[in-house]
Amino acid sequence: MFRRREPVPFAFVAEADRFRSNVTPPPRERLGLPQIAARTLVGLTVVAGLVGSLLFGMPALQPQTPGKAEQSTASQGR
Repeated sequence: MFRRREPVPFAFVAEADRFRSNVTPPPRERLGLPQIAARTLVGLTVVAGLVGSLLFGMPALQPQTPGKAEQSTASQGR
């Protein structure tokens, strides 16, 4: 019914689960316009990079149709 607590070397560790602070943290600072613009620009850059890599990578993911064998001009007998 009752759990026995294991002995701990430091008393504050045993009392940590019962501790409650009555100090409220300070309010968060509002972001300024330059910070909002910078975060938006970084986000747009990341999204544009992902979209660009997808657009450039799509042709490489398309299956190749086995048509006539392509030969380079060096392989043609001279």
